[in-house]
Amino acid sequence: MKKFRFWMEEYQNGSVGDLAGSCLCILGMTIVMFSYLHTVALLQEKLMVSQVARKYILRMETVGYLTPADKTEMRCELENIGVTDICLDGTTMANVPYGSAIQLKIAGKLGEKYDFTEERMSSAKH
Repeated sequence: MKKFRFWMEEYQNGSVGDLAGSCLCILGMTIVMFSYLHTVALLQEKLMVSQVARKYILRMETVGYLTPADKTEMRCELENIGVTDICLDGTTMANVPYGSAIQLKIAGKLGEKYDFTEERMSSAKH
């Protein structure tokens, strides 16, 4: 019983400074955790954009260019991921001969403010 009484006396004599340090540490860790989660979400979206680019460069290899139907479908998929300001300048839009280089270049914004560019190059094998 004596030990318990001693502990209670020590607890009552504590200062607000002891508690404030712990609260600041918890607040700092919370901020770090939320920024980490935001970064991981952006990386996941960029990975999904890379998968879409891979899918369409493989289609382009068989056809020889990015068809208008594929272009529309790809834009829709990118918008579903959350990409805005999609630009396809530099992408092969006209049929090229067998063995010629084809390029898929996707530029846009993730999270309304992070610019990215995804480039893929291959050869037409149609």
